Amino acid sequence: MDDVPRVDQDSAPVSEPRKVSGLDAVKLHVTLLAGLALCALAFWFELGRAERGNNLSWAYVFEWPLLGIFGIYMWWKFLHDGTTGVRKKKRTPKPAVDPRYSGMLAAWQEYQRDLHAAQDSPISEDDEARDTSP
Repeated sequence: MDDVPRVDQDSAPVSEPRKVSGLDAVKLHVTLLAGLALCALAFWFELGRAERGNNLSWAYVFEWPLLGIFGIYMWWKFLHDGTTGVRKKKRTPKPAVDPRYSGMLAAWQEYQRDLHAAQDSPISEDDEARDTSP
């Protein structure tokens, strides 16, 4: 009879960080190696162009190593999937509803139950007469 969803005030989703392993880790390593090889090739190509007089290529000479460093950073983040070097102490999960408003939530849920019950109950003739009178 109680179809109104209730909010559980004590539960909050908590996910533990995990390290990537197995086939997913191998895919990450291969992707990193391919990306670093591409960055090294592009660096070498742009360095040759810059030395031959193409001034715009000097920007790319510095860009490709930075892109490779960014690739290493992202590889590390994906590999460790949100873990950090510093262990954080476990925090207690925050309630889904601020305790100051828990009374309001209970009143709202009660109102919803009453409204739902009123919609399910049959309308009597007295109620119809009251609704149609001017």
